[in-house]
Amino acid sequence: MHDDVHLTEGRVSRVLKERLWPAVHTLSTPVSVEWHELPGEPIAPADGLALTYEPVEVGTGWGPAWGTTWFRITGTVPAEWSGKRVELVCDLGFDVSRTGFQCEALAYTAAGEPVKSLNPRNQWVLVASEAVGGEEVELFLEAAANPLLLEHHPFLPTREGDIATSSKRKLYTTRRIELAVFEKDVFELCLDLETLHELQVELPAGPRKSRILQAMDDALDRVDLQRVAETAAAARSVLSGVLEPAAHESAHQIAAIGHAHIDSAWLWPVRETIRKVARTTSSMTELLGEDPDFRYGMSSAQQYAWLKEHRPEVYARVKAAVAEGRFIPLGGMWVESDTTMPSGESLVRQFLYGQRFFESEFGIRCHGVWLPDSFGYSPALPQLMKRAGFDWFFTQKISWNQVNKFPHHTFEWEGIDGSRILSHFPPMDTYSSQLSGAEVAKASRQFQENRVATGSIAPVGWGDGGGGTTREMTGKARRLRDLEGSAQVTWRHPDDFFTEARAELREPPVWVGELYLELHRATLTSQHLTKQGNRRCEHLLVEAERWSATAAVRGLLDYPYDELDALWQQVLLQQFHDILPGTSIAWVHREAVAQYARVATAAEDLIERALTALAGDGTVALSADGRSGAVVAAQPTGVVSVVEEGGTYVLGNELVRITVSAEGLITSALDLATGRDAIPAGAEANLLQLHQDFPNMWDAWDVDRFYRNRATDLREVSSISVTPDGLVIERPISADSSTVQTLSLAPGSRVLEISQRTEWNETEKFLKVAFPLDVRAEQTLAETQFGYHRRPTHTNTSWEAAKFETSMHRWVLAAEPGFGVALVNDSTYGFDVTRPTALTTEVRLSLLRAPRFPDPETDQGVQTHRYGLVIGADVAAATEAGAALNTPAREVTGAQAVEPLVTVSGEGLVVSSVKLAADRSGDLVVRVYESAGARTQGELRVDGRYGRVSEVSLVEDPLAEVSTEGGAVALGLGAFEVRTLRFHRS
Repeated sequence: MHDDVHLTEGRVSRVLKERLWPAVHTLSTPVSVEWHELPGEPIAPADGLALTYEPVEVGTGWGPAWGTTWFRITGTVPAEWSGKRVELVCDLGFDVSRTGFQCEALAYTAAGEPVKSLNPRNQWVLVASEAVGGEEVELFLEAAANPLLLEHHPFLPTREGDIATSSKRKLYTTRRIELAVFEKDVFELCLDLETLHELQVELPAGPRKSRILQAMDDALDRVDLQRVAETAAAARSVLSGVLEPAAHESAHQIAAIGHAHIDSAWLWPVRETIRKVARTTSSMTELLGEDPDFRYGMSSAQQYAWLKEHRPEVYARVKAAVAEGRFIPLGGMWVESDTTMPSGESLVRQFLYGQRFFESEFGIRCHGVWLPDSFGYSPALPQLMKRAGFDWFFTQKISWNQVNKFPHHTFEWEGIDGSRILSHFPPMDTYSSQLSGAEVAKASRQFQENRVATGSIAPVGWGDGGGGTTREMTGKARRLRDLEGSAQVTWRHPDDFFTEARAELREPPVWVGELYLELHRATLTSQHLTKQGNRRCEHLLVEAERWSATAAVRGLLDYPYDELDALWQQVLLQQFHDILPGTSIAWVHREAVAQYARVATAAEDLIERALTALAGDGTVALSADGRSGAVVAAQPTGVVSVVEEGGTYVLGNELVRITVSAEGLITSALDLATGRDAIPAGAEANLLQLHQDFPNMWDAWDVDRFYRNRATDLREVSSISVTPDGLVIERPISADSSTVQTLSLAPGSRVLEISQRTEWNETEKFLKVAFPLDVRAEQTLAETQFGYHRRPTHTNTSWEAAKFETSMHRWVLAAEPGFGVALVNDSTYGFDVTRPTALTTEVRLSLLRAPRFPDPETDQGVQTHRYGLVIGADVAAATEAGAALNTPAREVTGAQAVEPLVTVSGEGLVVSSVKLAADRSGDLVVRVYESAGARTQGELRVDGRYGRVSEVSLVEDPLAEVSTEGGAVALGLGAFEVRTLRFHRS
């Protein structure tokens, strides 16, 4: 026979697109359309239904950016449609290639009951499964005119990303609003043909492929293109023979779960996410009712909480579906957070607040952490997940690597303390699967563990901006359940998948250390004010808890549970993986910065109230150390000299001497005890460097390696002066930008602190500050949650070379035996390391960027940084200096000193948190970790009377009783181990 494959494929594609899919709704009748365009922010649905409506014609433009238009739709079902399935079909001006990124709507009944959403891939609302002729129809649409920002030519600067700067022009034009008959046979024929067509594309030449091609040709021969509805059933009968053969016994098993991945903010503000959640979940609960096999999963306790508060009717449907086991809460976190930048305590609270919500609302706990789209994963996560009670971890993002292909799909992930957790990412390489033939075949073909395991997960549905699973996808899933030549697809709970994977992989492969994403490296720097707010609020809340717990245990104040919970939840929301990384629109970051200011003010108020209660009413000058919980008498300061010597400047105390050139650059940082200079001879540190920064794509997200090819050293000085605060250096950055640095040294300190104020008005530039160090460091140590992470400084392999921008928390240390130098900071997360010579190491902090998408004003204006050079440092010194910079002692007045509530002794042991238990029992919860990376012994003491002590999980579940002796708890911790102790009230 002649090869007619392409002829058949072309025939099927065109007939599907131009004749069959349009024939799903052919019989139609017009409706009356009225509208009310709101002048401002959205209103409650009850208020929307009560608006005054005016007639409008289909084809009219509507919706300025971020506006809301309410439509009232009325009509009558024709008598001849009795017994048929009737739907309202609406095209509000959709672009079907951009689901979730543009206009969408939520339909309501006249009684105010939410029905389902309308979006580019879901343009219908059920009116009646079996219509009654003459039936009156009345529906309301709450339509959101969200601007399309990630267009076909993406990453173009736009002012539409903030309601304060967006245009007032109408963005959308309605195309179709009418009642129509849903032709089920036509719909099913479309899915039959699409499934078979996509399957045969992936099949090799052979009998199965050929018979599918012939069956499709035969089926289309039965279709009268002018009478599609009447002839669809006959065409389907021809295809049954190729849809019936079962899959091979060795077929790949795909565990599908409905999914929408609703970003809690990104190219839309938080207020719009609240509505996106309502739209998507209304459609998903409706789809659960139509397909008994379908299961849908949604993460983020915050999104459920929004639904409960703002759309209680939809929440009731969700809650009922959760009880049936069909709507599955996933992830056990407050939001799908970034995991690189939040502190250890923040990640603990993500788990604590997430799991407590799911348990209190649904009576369940999540068994796995679901993070498909975060931008790299901290090596501390395995321990934190295990100690929070999780059994598995799911992601997808690592498939986006630029250089290296990750070698596993199902594996054990080992963290910095040796903890391991079973992990999976789908070989489909997507968290928004459509169950296309290409995706299903790719999963089977790419699955790395095919030799020993049989299956993978497929999150199915339109995502990022929501939308979720469609009836087309569930229809494909029915056909792919057991179809020859295809992987087998079944709707499953991810817990069941991981249980089977664990049984199959008796000796799973192991990946040790961070899951570094070889992309989106600039998320460590973009939107500095957002990152600064996060760091400040994290530390303030932990400090507020410690002082409040101390005052409460001593009977001086009631513990502010409600206030702390609300503040933590706000901070946790803003750790979402498109807010904290700085990749959202201007509106999102404007609101985030304002919320951080509110949280900081409230936390400071809690601290002040507790310290006032503890120190009493008096005039004694005191110093309150928020890290130890002690209030002591203020100590007199020692002597620090800042002098000019022949055009250079020298800052010194009893430990170190710093020399600064006439250009304001550090030429020497001498450790007086050892005689070691931290700065190589002839080198200059604290050198600001300006790079051109225009990545190939993903402006706010990415910095590409070639940015290093062009750099400007900022040597010009406007002025240098000695002031009571230290050495002040003013220098221009460009004609439009400048910076002022204050270099200071405290008595008895090895830390040269640099406070920097920058007037930043650059475009597509990257500001770094360089510190060449006279240290031969084969590795750097960078703080992460509850410990540190080692990274090689060489680029022997492509894996190391890809890590040209990496993350830290409060410090990074470059050391050789006997001597080390650390850089500490109060709001910086990104840095890079190179080796200019075999004997030196250069560390550069990443300070500011100026991308133009999605926020064209990223980092513009006044920015502040604090960082420090720790001379003669080891891990302990770096840890102490980083903590001190982020939680400085407070000057207070009172009547007396205050003994700390909790003390710990033992090398490397750090108290991370002191708080009262989340269950409001009044029990004291203390968290301690080993910071140096070595096994250690010590003890912990609490100043108070407690009946017993127990070890608890990170979410405060009981684990084991702990013995005490003489009021002390003996501690034996492994490297980087985190332990949480609960002191029960007597």
